[in-house]
Amino acid sequence: MKYTNTDIKINDSLIDKIEKKKQKLDSLRPLPKDAVKRIIEDIRLRHTYHSDAIEGNSLTLQETKLVLEEGITIGGKPLKDHIEARNDAEAFDLMIKLVHSQKKVSHETIQQIHEFVMKGILTNPGQYRTENVRITGAKIRPPSYLKIVNLMDEYVQNIEKLQLQPIKKASFIHHEFVRIHPFIDGNGRVARLLENFYLMKKGYPPIIIQKEDRKKYYKTLNKADQGDLSDFATFIAHSVNESIQYYLSSFIDEERLVPLAELSKISSYSQEYLSLRARQGKLDAVKIENVWYSSKRALEEYQKTVKNN
Repeated sequence: MKYTNTDIKINDSLIDKIEKKKQKLDSLRPLPKDAVKRIIEDIRLRHTYHSDAIEGNSLTLQETKLVLEEGITIGGKPLKDHIEARNDAEAFDLMIKLVHSQKKVSHETIQQIHEFVMKGILTNPGQYRTENVRITGAKIRPPSYLKIVNLMDEYVQNIEKLQLQPIKKASFIHHEFVRIHPFIDGNGRVARLLENFYLMKKGYPPIIIQKEDRKKYYKTLNKADQGDLSDFATFIAHSVNESIQYYLSSFIDEERLVPLAELSKISSYSQEYLSLRARQGKLDAVKIENVWYSSKRALEEYQKTVKNN
């Protein structure tokens, strides 16, 4: 597989939109600590919920919140699901600490994150696998366990040396990790944390891959297995765009996110029409827990494009 900026294609307009938002966010730094703390706490909860749900965890978002914040055990739900939620939240905290301490992606950080994710679930969390495995639903089989150490050496080196636009490199970090599948279990959770680790080091907010997008997530990962990372990188880019918008909405009034139902009241468009345009990517919008949100700024920009056309 080739890894150059020209081989991994993301629509230029999407990249441009993201970079303009990032510049706007960077211009506001340093951001108020209390506001950032609230945002990170919310993302921590939702990242934990969605990352676990993608892997089959049965806890709801509200149940995950109770487990993390109140230490409550949810009746009728497996103990393993509770352990996964606590582990992933603690691993998210570790990822934030690694960013602040300016650590690099290394064998040590990878194994440390995995140890947090899988403690109390695997016998030897943090250790590379010593047996061969199959991935349910995947079209390719992970490499032999005998190759893991060498492949992970190459993986860590490539993160340092590949000259890729940050979102493209984050996509490489995610896909290549799950392709190698260095651990018996927990590879998807670790990949999503490593990707966020890299994005945050580059000044981007952490992203959430939502369980409602699970089918598209796996479809684009499978396509990347065939040698083309473009669709997966585009999928990740949309998540980055939404995450930056979520951040901006907390600091700039015109960027404040409001439900499309509310936005339709100040426009000539119905909620259903705005929702359609949001799904098509024509209206800059963010989906949070299966509800679409947008901003006055985005609505005004959309109206301008309609008039110009």
